[in-house]
Amino acid sequence: MIAYVKGIVQDLSETGVVVETGGIGYEIYMTGAALSRLRIGDEVKIHTWFQVRDDGMALFGFTAKDDLEVFRLLLGVSGVGPKAALGILGSISSDDFRFAVLSDDVKTISSAPGIGKKTAQKIILELKDKLHLEEAFENKLEKAGEVQLPVGGGLSDARREAVEALVALGYNSSQAMKAVRDASVPDGADTEAVLKAALTKL
Repeated sequence: MIAYVKGIVQDLSETGVVVETGGIGYEIYMTGAALSRLRIGDEVKIHTWFQVRDDGMALFGFTAKDDLEVFRLLLGVSGVGPKAALGILGSISSDDFRFAVLSDDVKTISSAPGIGKKTAQKIILELKDKLHLEEAFENKLEKAGEVQLPVGGGLSDARREAVEALVALGYNSSQAMKAVRDASVPDGADTEAVLKAALTKL
């Protein structure tokens, strides 16, 4: 119903922001990380999700549309409400969340406030088929821009591409190289298989 709110920041709190547009102030719940980047008087565009319940209505917002997409995915998991989803994205970036799901990283997801091991496992189980490693890397690379790629060092094409991708994600060359070399995959495995195995080592 309300896809985004564009206006001037009028007030900030620990849990949200008030954005004025057209003479109306919209209170929008956001992550602490997003709020820390806002200042009163800033002109902002916040992508929103509008919640309607019996006891009231609420707006949840994100400065990046990609974060909103991950938020919506999380809401599709049984037992995960908007506040829990916001808590997850407040402690894990949308990119890191995707990789955590794709690499079965229960520890990273359960590090979010209010998310236990069982809930993290459920999130991975329900979202793994809805996420694709290729798209996750494309999203990350779009944000990172051009990245200096390491020399392959005698690795197969799939393993070299995996190292390049990990460096693009922010891991240093030596971390990436070690994880890829240690990845247990059969000869001839494709890049995606090598990446999945390498991510479990990091």
